[in-house]
Amino acid sequence: MKNQLTKLNIFSLKGVQMRTFHITWLMFFVCFFGWFGLAPLMPTIRAELHLTKGQVGNIIIASVTATIIARLIIGKLCDTWGPRKTAIRLLLIGSLPVFFVGLAHSYMTFLLFRLAIGVIGASFVITQFHTSMMFASKIKGTANAVTGGWGNLGGGVTNMVMPLIFAAIVGFGYTKGEAWRYAMIVPGVMMLIIAFLYYKYTKDTPNGNYDEIGHKQNRSKTDWSILTDWRVWALTMAYAVCFGMEITFDNVASLHFVDSFHLTQSMAGFWAGVFGFMNLFARALGGIVSDKVGGKFGMRGKGLLLAGVLLLEGCGLILFAQAGSLTMAIVSMLSFALFLKMSNGATYGIVPFVNTKNVGMVSGIVGAGGNLGGMLFGFLFKSTTITYVQAFSYIGYAVIAVALIILITKFAKTAEEAEIVKAEPILAGGAA
Repeated sequence: MKNQLTKLNIFSLKGVQMRTFHITWLMFFVCFFGWFGLAPLMPTIRAELHLTKGQVGNIIIASVTATIIARLIIGKLCDTWGPRKTAIRLLLIGSLPVFFVGLAHSYMTFLLFRLAIGVIGASFVITQFHTSMMFASKIKGTANAVTGGWGNLGGGVTNMVMPLIFAAIVGFGYTKGEAWRYAMIVPGVMMLIIAFLYYKYTKDTPNGNYDEIGHKQNRSKTDWSILTDWRVWALTMAYAVCFGMEITFDNVASLHFVDSFHLTQSMAGFWAGVFGFMNLFARALGGIVSDKVGGKFGMRGKGLLLAGVLLLEGCGLILFAQAGSLTMAIVSMLSFALFLKMSNGATYGIVPFVNTKNVGMVSGIVGAGGNLGGMLFGFLFKSTTITYVQAFSYIGYAVIAVALIILITKFAKTAEEAEIVKAEPILAGGAA
């Protein structure tokens, strides 16, 4: 595509490509903030609504389940409507359950609102699709990793900030039951602001919106043969155990720190936020290394990198599960978080090259895999016979198993695919 950038200068707002780059990661950041805004407040919500462990587990599952279907749909809509229209509509519709979850006064109504809020997690597919449209092949992995990572940062910020907003509202004289409800107005307003920015300052492609460049008339049909491509499913499994674990940890971290180490809600939110803050650099690091390895060793190198960081993620998770003190838990958490988030970036360093004619669909399928993993992991944390410590251990072994699958997967089917990532210059100095 003409006018795609071959360099990434993250400090620039010049041109539609860099404006879109920054607005699309902000969009995902805000959606992530709203998506997991309730997670650090769950100790209060659990007490107010008298939730059992099984009910909390169902809520965790609901928070990621709707996103599975939504990501598949959003991937197709990006191919047809364009990422700009898709993003604006998702933000406007998705803000409604974020605003109105405060009306929930029972387990069932809260569960349904949590399910509806999960739809905004599909914003990730838009971010990856839109970024891929703006940057040339050699830089896609890095650009996707940075936008994805900075968007994921919303999970860290919300864990730190929402307890503070909650505390401030309580300080104004409201009860705790009222405070968590009013706190959710904040991410709802943020989503409306970003919808306006997306409308005002972005384009679907570097050459204009789909309507302006006649994309609808020239659009080819989706190639459903991608569903028979083993590489797509291997990447789906990889994303299930890295991003799936990330959103699971965002959901359960505060509860785990409160129950296992007897921290306050604010302190538990702080340490859960530290996990999320690793996205400031770790996911981007995975994408940058993926691009560099791909430039030297092609798609095979990218696959070996992904297998390696997944293996290290799994080992770190097992160490975290066995941590007997808060200090050891924090150290091991930071270790597995680094490799988990690098795995996220390394996965999407491969995704844009699997089927270049159906990037939206492949992104949607792999992205849905992340939420499928989160949903399946949620059943472990719901169980009354499995402790959180055991659940973390089981997931660690699952990650190692997927790392072995990635290791034996051949991502380059042809010589052309193997060399595609060597086509253009790599990262501008300012990005590193």
